[in-house]
Amino acid sequence: MANITFKEKAVTLLGNEVKVGDQAPDFKVLANDLSEVTLQNTNGSVRLISVVPSLDTGVCDAQTRRFNEEAVKFDNVKVLTVSVDLPFAQKRWCGANGIENVQTLSDHRDLSFGEAYGVAIQELRLLARAVFVVDSNDKVTYVEYVSEATNHPDYEAAIKAVSEAK
Repeated sequence: MANITFKEKAVTLLGNEVKVGDQAPDFKVLANDLSEVTLQNTNGSVRLISVVPSLDTGVCDAQTRRFNEEAVKFDNVKVLTVSVDLPFAQKRWCGANGIENVQTLSDHRDLSFGEAYGVAIQELRLLARAVFVVDSNDKVTYVEYVSEATNHPDYEAAIKAVSEAK
């Protein structure tokens, strides 16, 4: 498993670590309208999956805004932001911040995404900061588990991985 800290304290991640070359694990999360979303709902597209602890924090806000800006530069790419924030809070946050190019998804119900991708923080019931790129054939082509959850991911590396994925 990836070694992650949250505010410099070691935390335990639940689930399995995902690696480049793996078949992307499926998951069930909730869209802002409470409909279920799985990996297959975005089948045939490249997916940039941005994982954040909570949209209402500074780094998570900046990460989501950055990928929202980048999303318009790509064809056939879905940008998904996953957190354990409630769908209602995600919808409110997106509306208040003009986020239109990213689909926010809630893993609050059962941590399906968090456990499938090895980012569920046992001690906090939050998700660790991470970025995954999944190609149109559901293969993982990029993985970053951010070692300190309050730090930013490597935006440039993730964007490059998206541009190289098919």
